[in-house]
Order: sequence, then C-alpha cells, then structure tokens
Amino acid sequence: MKYHLIIIGGGPAGITAGIYASRQNLKTLLITKDFGGQMARKAVEIENYPGLGKVSGLELIQRFEKHLNGQEITIKKDEISRVEKKKEGFAVLTKKNKKYESFSLIIASGGDPRPLEVPGEKEFIGKGVSYCVTCDGPLFKDKNVAVIGGGNAGFEAAIFLSKIARKIFIFESSEEPKADAQNQKEVKKIKKITLLTNVLLKEIQGRDFVEAILYQKKDTRENFIVPINGIFIEIGSQPATSFVKGLVDFNERDEIKVDFETYATKTPGIFAAGDCNVGRYKQIVTACGEGAKAALGAYDYLRKNKILK
Repeated sequence: MKYHLIIIGGGPAGITAGIYASRQNLKTLLITKDFGGQMARKAVEIENYPGLGKVSGLELIQRFEKHLNGQEITIKKDEISRVEKKKEGFAVLTKKNKKYESFSLIIASGGDPRPLEVPGEKEFIGKGVSYCVTCDGPLFKDKNVAVIGGGNAGFEAAIFLSKIARKIFIFESSEEPKADAQNQKEVKKIKKITLLTNVLLKEIQGRDFVEAILYQKKDTRENFIVPINGIFIEIGSQPATSFVKGLVDFNERDEIKVDFETYATKTPGIFAAGDCNVGRYKQIVTACGEGAKAALGAYDYLRKNKILK
C-alpha cells in the first residue's frame, strides 16, 4: 500500500500534522519511536500553551496523543534508518526492517539532546549524568545537583529539582541567563538554587558515580570544584535529521532549510516542521503551527500534482 503522506515524528509538530492530514482525508502513516519528543522528556510544567493554563509536559502530550488516536491515521512505533527518493514519491526504511512508501513526506523528527563534550560526560551517563530531569530527577532526593544551561529548559529543570534535591547549581556560560523573565523571577525566590554565570565547565569528576564538577570563571581563569551528585544537561538539542541526508539542504547546525510559507524543502514532496528545521523559536506552540502548515502544504502539493482526485 502506498500512502499519500508519511509523517516521521511523534512530537507536537508530527501529531498536529497527523491531525490536519486526517482532516484532509489523506491516507497517512505516522512513524515514531515514542510520543512526546522533548516535550515529554524536558517540559516539566508548561504555562504558555493557550487555553490550558499550567499543565505538565506529560499531561499535554497525553492529550495530544488521545486527539491523534481519534483520527483516521495509521501509527507505527519504529525508528527511521533512511529515506529514499523513488520515481514517484519516497520509500521510508526503518530499523525494524520495514519499508513504507508515500507520495509525500513530513519530517518532524525533532532533536536529540546536545552533549557538552567535556571530559567525564560520556563516562558518567547513567551514573549521575542525565539529559532528562523528569526521568531521573527523583533519583537525587536530598542530593546536590547541577543544571547545565541558563535557558528556559535549565531554569525549569532547576525549579522542578528544587522540590527534590538539597541544593541546585545552575551553570551558564554567558554573562546573563537566557531564560524568560518569569522563570528568572521564580528561581530567585528559591534559596536552594544558586546561579553561576560566565563560567566554563571543564570536567565531570568521580569514581563509580559523579562526585564533582570542575569549572572555570571565564573572566579570571580561576578554577573551582563543586561537590555534585547529579548533573542535568539542558543546553538544547541537535536535529535528528541524518536519515534525509542528500534529499534536503541543511544549515551549519544540521537543521533542515524550509520555505516558511509551506515548510517545503528543496525536494518537492518533502516538508519539515518543528525543532528539526531552521526556525528560530523552538516552542511547543510554534511546532504545532508548523505541523499544521506542513500538512496543508503536503495536501496542496498532492492536489497540484493530481495525486488526489
């Protein structure tokens, strides 16, 4: 069977694209390893999604998934190995050795956590180093922990950990944190959180598990060691886009270049939505909007090429 559309990814962009594709009566397949993407892994509490007030990332993705499951759409739990261009459309090959074909494709694969690339990081993954505060935060009850990154993800992780850990340090390489004013205001209220700016992380130290962080003040070049039991890395993500190499254009960060009117790529029939494309603002609500536009773009493409009758 050949689908009108295959969507790769089960985060906000992919789910929204699936809902919109179903409403346009497209024969659609959505392939994802799991639902939620970074929203499920990282978004502890969400307060800026219209109409919902405060909601957890897990609860929001459950609502998204329930909505999607009510649509006429086929869903497969799998990971993508590669995408091939065919004479008419595309072939999507998966790690479960499955092959699916479609006339159009939406890449909504999001991103993977961006590593620090410092000594000790790889050695202590699962031994104190984590990229998912909602997954591993409860393991550090009454411990000293560090959050690497002074953006919204880092501040929200620190707020979440303040209900669990004894002491939280936020490390930010810039002179000022990048988190929203509301998050910064909230962190200032919590006495157990210490913000360290203009610092450079040099090494993660320990024997069997993480025991300390070695960092340097960038202005004085002075080194410090802080005893730490757990480290949560919140410095952004890198796009999960390697499976479409050769089919789309990328920027220097491996984000897919798109036309922001339709979210089309350089290859007719391929669209990209959400954190995997070059869009500047990586937000849940913008990912949803991009997923909707990509689905409508795919629908227009299928009509224009007389694939839909």
